[in-house]
Amino acid sequence: MPRLHLHLLSDSTGETLEMIAKAALAQFEEADVQRHFWPMVRSRQHIDRIVPDIAAHPGLVLFTLVNPDIRARLEEHCVTLGLPAVPVLDGVTEALASHLGQQAHGRPGRQHSMDAAYFARVDAIQYTIAHDDGIAHEDWEEADILLAGVSRSSKTPTSIYLANRGYKVANIPLVVESPPPSALFTLRRPLIVGLTTAPDRLIQIRRNRLLTIAEGRESDYVDAERVAAEVRFARRLFADNDWPVIDVTRRSIEETAAAIIRLLSERDAHLSPAAAGGAI
Repeated sequence: MPRLHLHLLSDSTGETLEMIAKAALAQFEEADVQRHFWPMVRSRQHIDRIVPDIAAHPGLVLFTLVNPDIRARLEEHCVTLGLPAVPVLDGVTEALASHLGQQAHGRPGRQHSMDAAYFARVDAIQYTIAHDDGIAHEDWEEADILLAGVSRSSKTPTSIYLANRGYKVANIPLVVESPPPSALFTLRRPLIVGLTTAPDRLIQIRRNRLLTIAEGRESDYVDAERVAAEVRFARRLFADNDWPVIDVTRRSIEETAAAIIRLLSERDAHLSPAAAGGAI
């Protein structure tokens, strides 16, 4: 398969565009793609400086440019070069404008403005970092989500991903010899989710972890019987407390986070006054 040069142009940080491109490329496992990333493109002159590189590496151009003059300049160059230029947000923006009955503001980087949601996300990240690995359990009631699982069951990376989505997340490692604090069993606000994984996959991850810290000795940390007992202990704890469980064995962090957000939404919908009224 020939290499595809993918040019990504954004008038802001480009985070949204990168996420869209990544999600789309995930559907093409064998694709050989080289990405060329151009953030903060906010003038015709900037477009003109980028075009020679696009011409030298012809391919597909994806963009999120709201200024009509700058967009037109890029599209003119792409027509001249015979290259497709795709405005990836246009379809969604037009559909929203139609249903909301108003025009989009057309301001670059508006989704990254320092509004209340931005500061809430910063607060969530700070909370999550401060409550990693079982720390500060006295503040767990402030969390939106609490993740529980044995060591190396993706608790921390999933917590950080969720924090970037604006959720306050605490997590706790489950250890057979060390019962979790009693506060875990009296929480009312957070959604408690158990993360589990296949023992053989867990052993592989733990071995890789030991290699990164130059620890080559065998230990209970990677002993097959020991690890299987840890997983059984965690599963029993989840079942005894009726906590939802997600098996992360074949899930990416993004997939695990999406499942957790769905669980939280379902719980909140069930607990909302409207849902309660409907049930009556």
